[in-house]
Amino acid sequence: MGRTYIVDETVGQYLSNISLQGKAFVSGLLIGQCSSQKDYVILATRTPPKEEQNENLKQPTAKLENLDEEWATEHAHQASRMLPGGLLVLGVFVITTLELANDFQNALRRLVYAVEKSMNRKRLWNFTEEETSDRVILHICSSTKKISCRTYDIHDPKSSARPADWKYQNGLSTSWLPLECTVHINIHIPLSTTSITYTLEKNTKNGLTRWAKQIENGVYLINGQVKDENCDLLEGQVLNSDHRSTATVQVCSGSVNLKGAVKCRAYVHSNKPKVKDAVQAMKRDILNTVADRCEILFEDLHLNEIPETKVMNSEKEFHTLPHRVFVPIPGSAVMLCDYKFDDESAEEIRDHFIEMLDHTIQIEDLEIAEERNTACLSSCMNSEISLNNTEDEQPEQPIKTTIILKIQQNIGVIAAFAAAVLAAGVSFHYFSD
Repeated sequence: MGRTYIVDETVGQYLSNISLQGKAFVSGLLIGQCSSQKDYVILATRTPPKEEQNENLKQPTAKLENLDEEWATEHAHQASRMLPGGLLVLGVFVITTLELANDFQNALRRLVYAVEKSMNRKRLWNFTEEETSDRVILHICSSTKKISCRTYDIHDPKSSARPADWKYQNGLSTSWLPLECTVHINIHIPLSTTSITYTLEKNTKNGLTRWAKQIENGVYLINGQVKDENCDLLEGQVLNSDHRSTATVQVCSGSVNLKGAVKCRAYVHSNKPKVKDAVQAMKRDILNTVADRCEILFEDLHLNEIPETKVMNSEKEFHTLPHRVFVPIPGSAVMLCDYKFDDESAEEIRDHFIEMLDHTIQIEDLEIAEERNTACLSSCMNSEISLNNTEDEQPEQPIKTTIILKIQQNIGVIAAFAAAVLAAGVSFHYFSD
């Protein structure tokens, strides 16, 4: 029996309103959330055409074999940055003319594998063995409106197509549980005499990979209690848990510091979510948003032709990471996001939402998180840096913290995790040496 996809009716309306406008096909992304029993699709967005494609819209003889995988995967990568924790690209769709109705399978198969491979390279986390590895391809004939829904196991390069159910539901995500989190980060990335020759971007990514392991190994307390991961999100028994780490000392010739407060948000479906679903969604948003901000910063440096060697050779260099901006999805409890530098206008953010997600938003709906984030690059010649601290001292806890999250016994992580019937809130404070 194939997987079942529960789809918000607004997605069906969006797909039915797409016009080929003389083109042979239109492709795009399907966005939502996986669960053990079924997947939920709450958003669809067409891949924006290239400029040269805009100049040659009327090409009815084009073939799906000509689908630009590189452009489509880049769109998936850009769009994935705009998703909060718990959401991901579930697959792709294509709308074709009747003539191409039987010519889509191979092209979409290659595309869905290419999209997943591209995004996997950017992630600081891995899927668990329990999670489904199926990704969906949806074909719609523009003339007959006939729908074909199939899945592929993206962990198996030789996977064959399997039929899947595509069912619409009204107000699918109106009651999803939102989680919010403010993470105060102070990530110190030492640069060894060997790594100093690497690019700044590569060194930062390597450092974030080590930091990600701390986040992944964290123990999350919900409502002041450690709950069994298989308990319902709003219920559970108290557990005791403890994680320790060993100290690592490394000689370094430079360092990168990431400091500041970042806003994190995640969403879980309302169909009896488990504790592990909420914790996993929040962990991944913490990792995604920090990594995405760094990647956007490096892209901005490249765009402005600031060589990384100049930055690496500077005694001390400061760069401000972009702020996170949230925007609601009409008729949904879910909010999407984007990132904004200080010199970017709200109009530019609005235009980027339209381009990447093909949804019109109102500037007054933009929620700009008040964050101050600075990436500090400083030299520390012949210094010894302790990556993890195993002393018994604990950092001072913030006054209004209601729940403690320990990532490693003495690294010092403090969090607040409050769950209610329709919402769960997280206050997360991170301190490290």
